[in-house]
Amino acid sequence: MLAVAISAFGVTSIAAARKTDAPVEVHQRIAAVKTTTPNQPNAQPSAALTLDACGGQYDAELIRLLVANHIPATIFTTKKWLEQNPVGVAELLARPDLFEIEDHGAAHIPAVIGAGRRVYGILGEPDIAHLQLEVEGGAVSIAALTGHKPRYYRGATAEYDEAALTEIKRMGYQVAGFSVNADAGATLSRRAVAGRLNDIKNGDIIIAHMNKPAGFTAKGIADALPKLMARGFKFVTLSQVEIRNTN
Repeated sequence: MLAVAISAFGVTSIAAARKTDAPVEVHQRIAAVKTTTPNQPNAQPSAALTLDACGGQYDAELIRLLVANHIPATIFTTKKWLEQNPVGVAELLARPDLFEIEDHGAAHIPAVIGAGRRVYGILGEPDIAHLQLEVEGGAVSIAALTGHKPRYYRGATAEYDEAALTEIKRMGYQVAGFSVNADAGATLSRRAVAGRLNDIKNGDIIIAHMNKPAGFTAKGIADALPKLMARGFKFVTLSQVEIRNTN
């Protein structure tokens, strides 16, 4: 996912998927940054950092890097990640000024509907009722911790079919897309992560991962941050912006 609207997972457009029912990524950018002075445009370039916690472990190095540099992020957690990582949960909850926790589902099941359908080998949902359980299972666990129901949902693999997109919206959630994939599921090298981040543009929404501490996401972000700060970038959470789809 480094180029805008192009990712390591594919480039199928939403319009094309509606004809074939093929899963698609939702690509989005920041349309505007919400400010207390709406008549004055924000002169700083802005980007939103979003971090997925699918399952697995807690990348403490990454979160402590963001805290040290006062970089906010929107965190998408699954119920199973929350249950498996109490130390990480405590550190996120300790900094509500920096971190928003949003819904990544209960068990990290892709938002595609139909018996036997898979995304990257991961089995999707057999029907709408199971999708509802996945979405609400994650939301309930987050609300119990934060006291707030999530506003955004990002499905496992970040791919969706039309039936799932329609149902998630009907349930009252906004699907959270992206424009830049910083780490391709925490599989990229330190240099590659930094290179992708160094190329971000004003309005980008970045996806990366905070559940694989053995990867190079934290080190790549650490390498890129000085250059991004020198360019004047302001990092924002999703609640601070208005979002537009680009596919």
